[in-house]
Amino acid sequence: MKKIISQLSLGLLILTLISCAPTSHYTYQGAGAGALVGGVAGALLDRHNPWRGGLIGGALGLVAGATLTEISARAAREAAIHKEPVEYRTEDGRGVYRAEPRDYNSSTRCSKIHERVWQDGQLVKDQIKEVCEGTKYERRY
Repeated sequence: MKKIISQLSLGLLILTLISCAPTSHYTYQGAGAGALVGGVAGALLDRHNPWRGGLIGGALGLVAGATLTEISARAAREAAIHKEPVEYRTEDGRGVYRAEPRDYNSSTRCSKIHERVWQDGQLVKDQIKEVCEGTKYERRY
């Protein structure tokens, strides 16, 4: 019983820390996806106690997903504002994130950003993202 209470307390502490940080709705989406993937992976890996594995994996996935999404959004905004490439690397050099500005549309005040992510030297994400100066309320311009 003490293990369950301590695991739930850890999960609530992590959720509280995430909810207090200044975030966008994309960060919450990344946190949700990370928690889902981490929870499933943890439950599958911990054969003796899948609930424990799911909780721990979900908590770790939540933090990782929110962090990666926030880094991606921040770097894309920096690349759009400064109009120069932005690159982040992990301390061990295994993960690299790069955002490069491509095009700016003055009528919509939006920049196209080429976003790429490498893990262990392999390209794992390659997409074009649109970053706008204001808030877009409609799907059309």
